[in-house]
Amino acid sequence: MDIGWIGTGRMGTAMAERLADAGAALTVWNRTLAKAEPLRDRGAALAGSPAELRGKPVVFTMLSDDAALEAVLTGDDGLLTGIGPVPDVVVDCSTVSPETSAAARRACADRGAAFLAAPVSGNPGAVRSGRLAIAVSGPRDAYDRVAPLLARIGGSVSYMGDGDSARLVKIAHNLLLGVLTQGLAEITVLAEKGGVPRHAVLEFLNSSVLGSVFTRYKTPAFVNLDFTPTFTPPLLNKDFDLGLSAARTLDVPMPVVELTARLVRSLVDAGHVDEDFAVLLAQQAAAAGVELAPENATVDDGLGS
Repeated sequence: MDIGWIGTGRMGTAMAERLADAGAALTVWNRTLAKAEPLRDRGAALAGSPAELRGKPVVFTMLSDDAALEAVLTGDDGLLTGIGPVPDVVVDCSTVSPETSAAARRACADRGAAFLAAPVSGNPGAVRSGRLAIAVSGPRDAYDRVAPLLARIGGSVSYMGDGDSARLVKIAHNLLLGVLTQGLAEITVLAEKGGVPRHAVLEFLNSSVLGSVFTRYKTPAFVNLDFTPTFTPPLLNKDFDLGLSAARTLDVPMPVVELTARLVRSLVDAGHVDEDFAVLLAQQAAAAGVELAPENATVDDGLGS
């Protein structure tokens, strides 16, 4: 299938690579064109604007926020602006608000395109190891058409029904992501202050019923203080804002999430904007009077890395 792809950040590139490696004919656009160059080496063509992808049957988008999605769909040289054909299906894998998703769905419907919300769970390492999870909502016939492509990108694909229900699922997922990471930071610092090396307590945790794919692939960051970004505090802060907004709308009290949101926001306020959100560990250690140092231990991230 001739596929368009918009957005080649860390996640977008890893996801598009899986389609290219499966033999898909890809044409790619990114605002900073140089970031799309690695996909050229995998046989992808580069587009000069989103408008150049209008004739593709299916176009994927993987973007940083609501404004970016609005711009590529309905902005100047957008996918849905101007005259001529538009894609049959637009598949948006970004994490955006339900309101922006609904507006994108309406804009696509006005031009005769189906819109699928397909937010994802995982980082680039999870993508490349085939462990990405995808939640999808939208018209069932459009989902059935692109399901084989989604299966090439992700290790699991879950259809949530019509509309934008997948957005709420993804936002809820990211709230838990932040809460789990803060909790992991707290117990790790507690154990370290009591004289237990981080790699030891995390090895025990990962081997227990509480261990998970997530705790394993955060272990190298916690043990060796490698905060190379997979997901930054500003992006997590955005998702906490979205989640708490949904909680207010649905009248759901979320006291633990609210507290974690304040801690995530304090990371951003302190200038931690280009690191991985696992830097919550460093913030927790500072609050406990613990001076962290890399343990330089070889630990398994569970992804074969």
